[in-house]
Amino acid sequence: MPVIDVNGVWKTYHNHARLGIKERLVGRRVSAERGRFARNWALQDVSFTIEAGRSLGVVGHNGTGKSTLLSLILGTIEQDRGEIRRKGNIGGMLALGAGCHPDLTGRENIYLNGSILGLRLAEIRQKFDSIVDFSELESAIDLPLRTYSSGMSARLAFSVLAHAHRDVMLIDEVLAVGDASFQAKCATYFADYQAQGGTLIVVSHDLISLQELCAEGIWLHEGKVVHQGPIAATIECYRKFIVETIGA
Repeated sequence: MPVIDVNGVWKTYHNHARLGIKERLVGRRVSAERGRFARNWALQDVSFTIEAGRSLGVVGHNGTGKSTLLSLILGTIEQDRGEIRRKGNIGGMLALGAGCHPDLTGRENIYLNGSILGLRLAEIRQKFDSIVDFSELESAIDLPLRTYSSGMSARLAFSVLAHAHRDVMLIDEVLAVGDASFQAKCATYFADYQAQGGTLIVVSHDLISLQELCAEGIWLHEGKVVHQGPIAATIECYRKFIVETIGA
């Protein structure tokens, strides 16, 4: 049985519902940006399934609905049409330093982020040393997060997520966290995670990393699934499209 079953999902941008204060006072609606960002639907009739222990890479240019898809799977937003069935618990890192607060220390953010991911206080205490060790941020753990670089914040957030033991993990554009050594550690973690039955869905423009990490792939273009299949074939189709578009 699939752990994630996305069936005929549509999601609208609701462009005219998001008016700023100026537009409300003046009484003028903001016209949608032209080009690929001007469409009414962020996602259109998207369907796929993924089994436990499998990995799915999602490719496509900016603004094509990749992050929206992950947010729908995570449940932070709801689809307008279609159905998403989920089995097991889901954790996601959809932005650098997601779930962290800049005015809290790294130590405090571990407790905050762990709580957001559903860990009990006793569990966070038990895992704390391991989280810090994985992040390699021992010397900065009691400094405010605002003193961290974006990479350090991402490492801390990822380390907490890695210790939350979610059945499904969603990663959005944060594969290149830290230096080469830390990236190798993350790659080893992902391999062990999948070997233990964990399911991974990754959005990234890093096609080489995606091909190394994922077995299956989906190419989204203007909110629609253009290609679905083995990750190598999906990336090849996407690369051909890029070359043809640049050459046009």
